[in-house]
Parts: sequence; structure tokens; C-alpha cells
Amino acid sequence: RFLFCAEAIYKSQAETGEIKGHYLNATAGTCEEMMKRAIFARELGVPIVMHDYLTGGFTANTSLAHYCRDNGLLLHIHRAMHAVIDRQKNHGIHFRVLAKALRMSGGDHIHSGTVVGKLEGERDITLGFVDLLRDDYIEKDRSRGIYFTQDWVSLPGVIPVASGGIHVWHMPALTEIFGDDSVLQFGGGTLGHPWGNAPGAVANRVALEACVQARNEGRDLAAEGNTIIREA
Repeated sequence: RFLFCAEAIYKSQAETGEIKGHYLNATAGTCEEMMKRAIFARELGVPIVMHDYLTGGFTANTSLAHYCRDNGLLLHIHRAMHAVIDRQKNHGIHFRVLAKALRMSGGDHIHSGTVVGKLEGERDITLGFVDLLRDDYIEKDRSRGIYFTQDWVSLPGVIPVASGGIHVWHMPALTEIFGDDSVLQFGGGTLGHPWGNAPGAVANRVALEACVQARNEGRDLAAEGNTIIREA
């Protein structure tokens, strides 16, 4: 799989003149195998690998994060298994806590819910832990789930990834909610385009650029979002 993905990455880079990547999954049954996969990805010259930090464990994740940081690899963090932990209202661990633990463990970006789409979450609460992921200093705000002021000092931030059931019509809301320092990940929203994968990717980019331009011009994305997408 790594070889096929690397071939596709280099082919797309040659066709577009842009840097491309794929989340090559380094998650494995042992730490040794995980590191073998990360090393192999680096030997292929790809820019990014992925790790499931809850199923893989924090010790393994921190080891991988150090390797990636030392060797110029981006580390995408997947959160498989989080729902059985953070959606237990009575005895679970809120994703806010899991997100902060991940920032301490290490990673470049992590799935954080979308507010819209299928992995939706309550907007204020989601933006609360998004700020805890990417900002250096976060003031106490109980309405956003931030129960004490958090000063991360110089600890590197983590970029939130909006992913799960999102498509071009969600773009105005996503642009307004997550801003510039975020990753918007369209899977089915790209591959499900009736004209094919490449037109799906083009549609996403056109929609994003239109929404960013409209926002920068002072237009109201919440009120005019559908109009902005149609104009694009």
C-alpha cells in the first residue's frame, strides 16, 4: 500500500506542480513495527504519516512524534476509539482532555469534529478544545468547556482537522468556524462528486477560495453562504 500511495503522490505532484501527501498509516500491533513503517515512509520521501494515538497508546505516539519531528515528517493523528471514551456522559473522559493529552504527547494535526457534517459537536464546546489545541494561552471560559486558564508556554500547537460527512455546501460554515489554521478533509465529499474524483477536488478548492475571499471582503458567510457557493 505504501508503494502504491507513493506512486500516486509523485504522479499527482508531477501533474499539478504542487506538493501532495497521503496519510500513510504507521499504526501497528507493536512499537517496533510502527517505527518500521514510519522509517519506510521516510525512505519513500513522502511528507506525512498517520497514527491512531488512542489504540496505539501514548508512549508509542510520543516515540513516533519525536521521530517525525527529527526527520521532517508531518504526523497526522487519528482518534479511532475515542467515541467509547468521550461519549460516555457518566463515566467517560471528555475529548477536551484527550485533545490536551495529545498535544502533550505530540502530533501536527488531529481530527476534532466538524460542528457540521456527521461528526458534529456542540459549537462552543468544540471551539473550546480547538483553541486548547492550537493557541498558546487560553482564558477560562466555562461556557466553552474551559474550566481554568491554560498557558501552554512554548509547547507546540496542534492543528484541528474537520473531517466526517462534509462537502462543498458546508464550506461557508467551516470557513467561519475554523478559520485559517485548520485542515478541512473531504473524503466522500470529494470522491462522491457525480463527475469523478478530480472534479470533486476542484469543487472543494473553488468553494474554499470563494469563501475565504468573501470573508476577507467582509461578507456574512452564515447568511450568504449558499449564494457565495452558487456564484463560485
